[in-house]
Amino acid sequence: MSVARFPPYLANTDHRQRCLAQFRSKSVALEKYIYLDGLKGRDANLFYEMLLGNMSEIIPILYTPTVGEACVQYSHIWRRPQGLYVSIEDKGRIRDVLASWPNADKGRIAVVTDGSRILGLGDLGANGLPISIGKLDLYVAGAGIKPSSTIPICLDLGTNTQRYLDDPLYIGVRRLRPTVEEMDAFMDEFMQAMSDVFPKLLVQFEDFSTDNAFRYLDRYRYRYRVFNDDIQGTGSVILSGFINAARLSSGASGRPLSDHRILFFGAGSAGIGVAKQLLSFFTHLGMPLEEAKSRIYTVDTKGLITADRKGLQEHKKFFARTDYDGPRLTKLVDIIRHVKPTALLGLSTLKNAFTEDVVTAMSALNARPIIFPLSNPVDLSELEYADAIAWTHGNVIYASGSPYDPITHGDTRHEPGQGNNMYIFPGIGLGAILSRTRHISDGMIEQAAVALASSLDAEEQASDWSLSAGIALAVVRQAQKEGLDANRHLRMLTDEDLLGLIQDKMWQPRTTRRAVSAARL
Repeated sequence: MSVARFPPYLANTDHRQRCLAQFRSKSVALEKYIYLDGLKGRDANLFYEMLLGNMSEIIPILYTPTVGEACVQYSHIWRRPQGLYVSIEDKGRIRDVLASWPNADKGRIAVVTDGSRILGLGDLGANGLPISIGKLDLYVAGAGIKPSSTIPICLDLGTNTQRYLDDPLYIGVRRLRPTVEEMDAFMDEFMQAMSDVFPKLLVQFEDFSTDNAFRYLDRYRYRYRVFNDDIQGTGSVILSGFINAARLSSGASGRPLSDHRILFFGAGSAGIGVAKQLLSFFTHLGMPLEEAKSRIYTVDTKGLITADRKGLQEHKKFFARTDYDGPRLTKLVDIIRHVKPTALLGLSTLKNAFTEDVVTAMSALNARPIIFPLSNPVDLSELEYADAIAWTHGNVIYASGSPYDPITHGDTRHEPGQGNNMYIFPGIGLGAILSRTRHISDGMIEQAAVALASSLDAEEQASDWSLSAGIALAVVRQAQKEGLDANRHLRMLTDEDLLGLIQDKMWQPRTTRRAVSAARL
């Protein structure tokens, strides 16, 4: 009887290049996603070597924008079990379901979604699991979180999207989403079971519907080690980018930083979360909270949000204007002329909402207008980079949620910024895990943003890991300052030694680790 033997090159550099060539041979992004998913199932170490060596090429496949299509099609492209589904039908025995996860004692971070608001694609139900899988791959790639310590979870609570309920291949339970009372009871049991089964776990909520995103963050943030990336992570990275953008804009106009006014187009969980985070830009200048709030305006599909609007959703009340009693302002360009903002931020998922007259109005008010169309993926972006450059004659300060190529305008090459949470949430997670913080405080999120802004302001040509290490350092120190840290040993280390420890804790694939070790000899 013959015995199959693996060829000697299977795990060496040649085979890595062979896999990369096979990946690149796929002409359709979703096929590339399926190939990478299969590679991870066959050889996770090789998958992460490829990812870490080709991040700019592979991350748009594993996450935005391709992961959106992967979620929409997930019931049809499903190949193998991965991640953990916790169903509404598991109510009463959720702890047993969680305990079935192998090596539960190694669990350090879980990304949890209920699939109710995936990117800008709406309620995808159980098809949302790739969001959790992809986000955890970014933790590995962005901060060296050990893959075996990650747990992707999808809460299978039903869906209100009829085409999935009618789809014979739909992977989830076939029922409508639960009532508020039923879901509260489920979530209470789930979070307590998570704490019991995974006592060292950090939980990140991802892509919950707007009301539930705020509801469950508020409900659990001081009881468990939990944060919401849509609300806090997005807000933190945009705060970081805005700090630098505001300096550039003020430098061009001569206005003090305290004169900035920010207009948010989109008032969902991400929009209001970012707006709350940007309050700290003004409060750090010494501005009282109420005055800082007065610098921020919010707009939804009905227009400028005012406190006298009937039926106003709870999360929109915080920034609702009480200083306007004129006729309802519904058109964005009219709102801009009324508010006279220095910055326009889009989190609406409305493609091309920032039209030429909108951009022209911003340019008329500002020598260098700040325009951040942050909706993902690209086909939901409020403003294309090429249009932003053309309509402002190259003067725009621009950052988008998804990547764009550089643009040459006249004799000048313009590089777009990207307000992507990937630059910040891996460092937040790493710092929270290492400090063993009891919960994630607003101060920790703010210090992460300041650390990122400082790195970019210093024009560091830093790797994602060095950025994440610096952010993790800031998060650990803030946890210590607030007395939230359980890992008291870290208090005795100097910043230099703590940074070295953080870097040493970052996981690397076997081949990469051997190469780094050899380079140190």
